[in-house]
Amino acid sequence: MPAETSHPCFTSPENIDVKVWRYMDFTKYVELLESCCLFFVRSDHLDDPYEGATSHVNVRLRPQVSSELGIPSDKLEQMAQLTKWVRQWTYLNCWHMNEYESAAMWKLYAKTNEAVAIQSTFRYLEQSLPSHVYLGIVHYIDYDTEWMPEGNTFWPFVHKRKSFEHEREVRAVIQDLPQNEQKIEVGKENKQIGQKVQVELDEMIHRVYVSPTSPQWFADLVDAITKRYGHTFEVTQSDLAQEPVY
Repeated sequence: MPAETSHPCFTSPENIDVKVWRYMDFTKYVELLESCCLFFVRSDHLDDPYEGATSHVNVRLRPQVSSELGIPSDKLEQMAQLTKWVRQWTYLNCWHMNEYESAAMWKLYAKTNEAVAIQSTFRYLEQSLPSHVYLGIVHYIDYDTEWMPEGNTFWPFVHKRKSFEHEREVRAVIQDLPQNEQKIEVGKENKQIGQKVQVELDEMIHRVYVSPTSPQWFADLVDAITKRYGHTFEVTQSDLAQEPVY
């Protein structure tokens, strides 16, 4: 079964054949080849402290909206605590949506010249992921002036601040809330830092790009390691750093 894309909180791009990219260092690439798994990290372990948070507008307007709907004030506090707690049970795997390589993404997510970018498409990423994974694009809003939809614990994880709009993110999400006898164990602490999801790499990956600043021997090494693991997708060096002509 493919990933879930029909959930009301998740939006697919207009062109589902758009290219998607994941930039990583060489050790993470080798781990991907070894495990044939994508790693989904806990949302509260990411650098952005706003991961899983709601907007400031929501916090300001909740008392008014709740009063009109007859929701007690103590329920507002419970809702805020639930939103914060859910972060540790929500796992994310993030991709960049772009028809071309991104020089900015190389600089942001490939900290050394020994790095690669795996390229797929939204369609093939969807087909490669199992049905308990939700997939869609991230919406960028102004947290000081715009209301974020509420009523579902997924909403905060498909929204980010406008300052991250350059990421053009496609996000795969797992929300694995602990349950006991079909009752959610609110407040339970999560001991895991993430989850691994097995994928068929030859179906998911179309091409691997090697960092534009890496030496030729490194590009050859990436190609050799890829073939050693039995994969057939093409490995090519990025030409973003090629010499200009005049």
